[in-house]
Amino acid sequence: MYEPNVVGDWHEYDEHAGLRVRVHRLEAAEPPRGRDDAAEGLTYFRVRVTVENRGERHLGIHLEDGQIDVRIGGDGEAAFIDWRNSQFIEGFDVYPLRRATAVLYAAGPEASLSQVDVQIQLRVEEEWADRRLWTGGLGLQEGAVGAHAATLRDGLALQVSNFLRDQAEEGTA
Repeated sequence: MYEPNVVGDWHEYDEHAGLRVRVHRLEAAEPPRGRDDAAEGLTYFRVRVTVENRGERHLGIHLEDGQIDVRIGGDGEAAFIDWRNSQFIEGFDVYPLRRATAVLYAAGPEASLSQVDVQIQLRVEEEWADRRLWTGGLGLQEGAVGAHAATLRDGLALQVSNFLRDQAEEGTA
């Protein structure tokens, strides 16, 4: 099992030399074209996903709806995704030393936004890359090192460990 990234971390793809992705700028923000009626009573937030090419050749990338999943709170409930206000990367050639950024607007109950998980599955040159997870929350500082990052990683690891232990106990009864 791989260790999740913390919001602000870069993740490099081994199968595509020089390509890396970062989920960053997780912050409270109102959408530019107004709130969706379905998000009434929810708190909006914005997250940016940047794809950078540090390789030697251009790569065609796609990061569209359905390739980004946002979960909130301790139970990992789906956040409301405002597709109308979000901006995706749809079939863009990222040349060496260039970047492309997607901006996603989502919403959820304010009490659940202290834990936000963003899963990305990038498509590069018509091939699907492995899914990767970033974890963070509103109110936490991006790129946190030390206590915040360790708490996020340890909290997720503890949840997985408890789940696996519970599953093993059920199977041995």
